[in-house]
Amino acid sequence: MKIALISDIHANLEALQATLDAIRAEGAERIVCLGDIVGYNTDFAACIALLRQSGAVCIAGNHDRAVAGLIATDGFSGPAARAVAWTVARLDEDSRAFLTGLPLTADVDGALVAVHGALHPEVGKELVRLDDDGKRALSLRALAAHPSGARICAFGHTHRAGLWEWRDGAVHAVALDEPAGAELRADGLYLLNPGTVGEPRGADARARFACYDTAARRVTLHRVAYARRAALAKTRRAGLAPRFAAVPAPVRMKLIEILRLLGVYEWLKHALPRRASSI
Repeated sequence: MKIALISDIHANLEALQATLDAIRAEGAERIVCLGDIVGYNTDFAACIALLRQSGAVCIAGNHDRAVAGLIATDGFSGPAARAVAWTVARLDEDSRAFLTGLPLTADVDGALVAVHGALHPEVGKELVRLDDDGKRALSLRALAAHPSGARICAFGHTHRAGLWEWRDGAVHAVALDEPAGAELRADGLYLLNPGTVGEPRGADARARFACYDTAARRVTLHRVAYARRAALAKTRRAGLAPRFAAVPAPVRMKLIEILRLLGVYEWLKHALPRRASSI
């Protein structure tokens, strides 16, 4: 069986449509969404509808739970909290019920365990970022003890693709060469992040997803071009786009750092209209 893994759609309809088209072309038999269907962008209802039509197994991300009113936005960035509030104000009852009913974890046919943030904490697992080996080790230990017997934990939240193996009592990064991917050992324990569909954080703005072939025990990563300008235009019109959103994230972060060092960032942030400052 080939399982497609997607995460962090963030209400980006153009990215999700292109990704689902690519998944169909890959011949995947199951789709698993690792949370954060909503947030940041505007097409939350259409994205929910597409996922339901696809029969995807969906779990809750922190943005999904915040929009559903299950957690607060303490600790969210300004743009993230603003998007949650914008979405809540427009949320229909069907979408609210869908988001409220999403589980925090899912056992996918014994092949993998799906989470959004991390597997190891009992409470708040959707908020934990597996962004260092210490936290990855905790989730890999939790995977080893998981009643499903699965050897893979798929997660999102960081928006960065990667594969890690638990070997000899330590965490080891595994290269995911594209397009070949990586073959997994039958007795290995792994963490897999497919990257983000709709909210890129690196220089490459394409949507990403992963495929896991259970028979071949092979993981592959895939990049998908989509109409990013169209998606960003809607986000900008809604007042949700971060400042300088059209600039690739690494360049944008460096630009903001320079403006802060010059002591003009806060002035610019308040002086420029939001639509102008989002260019």
